[in-house]
Amino acid sequence: MGIYEKIAKNETCVKVYRNLQKNRKEHEKKKRIKGKYTFIDRKKDSEKLCIILAGYKEYLYEDVFARLEKFTPKDIDVCIVSSGLYSEKLNEIAKKNNWSYLSVKKNKVSLAQNIAINIHQKAKYIYKLDEDIFITENFFTQLFKTYEEVEKNGRYRVGFVAPLIPISGYAHVRVLEKTGLIKTYEDKFGKAEHNWDTQGKVVKNPEIAKFMWGETEEKLRDIDSLSKEFAKQDFNYSVCSIRFSIGAILFKRDLWEDMGRFVVGIGNNMGQDEIQLCNYILSDSRAIIVSENTVVGHFSFGPQTNEMKKFYQENREIFKIK
Repeated sequence: MGIYEKIAKNETCVKVYRNLQKNRKEHEKKKRIKGKYTFIDRKKDSEKLCIILAGYKEYLYEDVFARLEKFTPKDIDVCIVSSGLYSEKLNEIAKKNNWSYLSVKKNKVSLAQNIAINIHQKAKYIYKLDEDIFITENFFTQLFKTYEEVEKNGRYRVGFVAPLIPISGYAHVRVLEKTGLIKTYEDKFGKAEHNWDTQGKVVKNPEIAKFMWGETEEKLRDIDSLSKEFAKQDFNYSVCSIRFSIGAILFKRDLWEDMGRFVVGIGNNMGQDEIQLCNYILSDSRAIIVSENTVVGHFSFGPQTNEMKKFYQENREIFKIK
């Protein structure tokens, strides 16, 4: 028997090795919440937390935050989070609504989220939103209901729950199917398919973004009415089988801890939290659950932003609360 085989069969050596592995993992987790920040604390120590990553699309704030002000339940702690900057405008919005504001010095979105979650020690459920998400009336309640129902009666272990998002690699197909617009879309843009590809048409083509915001189709023009219509339908959810855009999700703190928190890498970490989360959920035999009873608006993907900014300025009524 070789030296390595002897070590592997020695209970003391195995125990020492496991303790070293455990200590290494704990050390890595602690490193992932270390960074300079400013925190203006208005938290209520709720079991539910909503973090909003913001600071780079101020032209959307009036409509995005009007929706949050109106539709956020009172039992949710809200924290606006800025990665790499401090915004007095965001602090004013937070102060007005009795929300907290966190400004993290380094522009690393993974670190910013880790710090925000760590600060809110009592939070068991985490809603995470990007600054270009336009929520609707039943967003918070429907996601929580879906999470509880799947966890209690479903056949899947929940990774996270998300709403239907018309501009996304997965959910745009479901929205088109549920509104009867598949053929109309395919006549304009070709085959509609579940596909998250950074070079794909759903990500790059601004005309698709305009279409999904209802430029030509009335059914898609009012996300509030669409969400209410889907909310009236029988409770339903689907399971996403591809990488999912995490601009609007609900997950448990336990998941964040189990996966070792978000990895803080080189650069601003844009998209790395999404890759890590989706990879971990798959490898841990969990599921991405999509509520079929609520819709939120996603402004655009990066390559569509310039054209969509013009569209937004010319069609503000589409984005306002109805």
